[in-house]
Amino acid sequence: MARSRLKSYVPRSLYGRAALILLLPVVVLQLVVSISFVRRDLTDVTGQMTYTIMREISLLEQVIADADNVEGALVSLEPYVRPLRIDASFLSAASPAERDFLDWTEFSGRVVRDTLRSNLPHVIAVQMPDSETAIIIIDTHLGPMKLVFDQRRLTAAAPHQLILTLVVFSLLMTVISFVYMRNQLRPIKKLAEAAQAFGRGRSVPYNPRGASEVKAAGTAFMDMRARIERQIEQRTLMLSGVSHDLRTPLTRLRLGLAMVDEEDAKPMLRDVAEMQSLLDAFLDFSRDAAAAAPEAVDAHALAETIVGDWQRQGKDVMLGDMVGSGTVMLKSGGMRRAIENLISNAVRYGTRARVSVALTENALRIRVEDDGPGIPEDLWNEAVRPFTRLDPSRNQNKGSGVGLGLAIVVDVARAHGGVLRLSASETLGGLQADLVIGR
Repeated sequence: MARSRLKSYVPRSLYGRAALILLLPVVVLQLVVSISFVRRDLTDVTGQMTYTIMREISLLEQVIADADNVEGALVSLEPYVRPLRIDASFLSAASPAERDFLDWTEFSGRVVRDTLRSNLPHVIAVQMPDSETAIIIIDTHLGPMKLVFDQRRLTAAAPHQLILTLVVFSLLMTVISFVYMRNQLRPIKKLAEAAQAFGRGRSVPYNPRGASEVKAAGTAFMDMRARIERQIEQRTLMLSGVSHDLRTPLTRLRLGLAMVDEEDAKPMLRDVAEMQSLLDAFLDFSRDAAAAAPEAVDAHALAETIVGDWQRQGKDVMLGDMVGSGTVMLKSGGMRRAIENLISNAVRYGTRARVSVALTENALRIRVEDDGPGIPEDLWNEAVRPFTRLDPSRNQNKGSGVGLGLAIVVDVARAHGGVLRLSASETLGGLQADLVIGR
């Protein structure tokens, strides 16, 4: 549970995780060094210097202990304050009460104040008005005595310089590391973009670069892409060649049957027509596998055009919800064929079909629903396989087909880096087919 909660705070991108790996040690080291310096070097050194000043203040208190007046006390202090480099004076009783005066950035001054107050109960105020002067006011039997001396006798000179230097150089090295890391991650990002584009049916230029491991992965991707493109080309040539070569004997058979009695030739003409339909499906299937250049397509306009064509044929095909606007990079020919195949299946096995389009920032969804008998859920995966016929589970009176309709749709979806999802329609009661393409 704690591990899954921690994962939600970890960056998802490689660049973010690399930045975290780079920044986390720097920040931790910065904190450790700063705390160690403040606690050991700064606090301890300041405390030792404060104890030295405390002994000098105790000495001055002993010197003026027997003095009866301020003038006599100052005369008694004269032989001591000069070698100690302390300026001693007494405040008049009419002077306002002195208070501590320390800047908010003066960490060492707070250490001095706390140390003096815990060891010298007669300390009235500790003041550091600037970075060079320190003032300590103590209570004596002659009134408040003000001691002024060099602040460097109490605190280290510019103790924040080490921390400031550490922070500045840490930031500088972090910036340099970020620039270097960005150059190292750029080849990985290029590889990811090339793989994503190829998954969506586009082949973008890519040259393997970067570290040896990244370069090896890029070279492997290039080889894999070349093999897949070669296999697609071979499949396309094979299907196209077979389909084309079979058209000639079919044409001869049709011409030969034209010389036979119409009633006797009718069954054979039906077989020839079925073979012709099968060849046309083969050509459509091979044509969808061919590499076509994607172009900016208005999905709403495409759906409206296709639905209009079916309506002119007298089919009950209607437009559903149209959400979003804009264009999507699509292979218009393949996408049109996929939508028409879905509508063809819908009107073949049902009486009505509805086409809706939803365009969001991340994806395009084209939905075709019908009021037919639908497909059982356990046969959804089987239905999209090539040459698979599910007529017994639907309606055998609507025509057998060749089993390539949904397979062509799946092939078009994969060529665009998308998927075909089958489900039950909640509104029409038949099959619901969602063609989802990532943008």
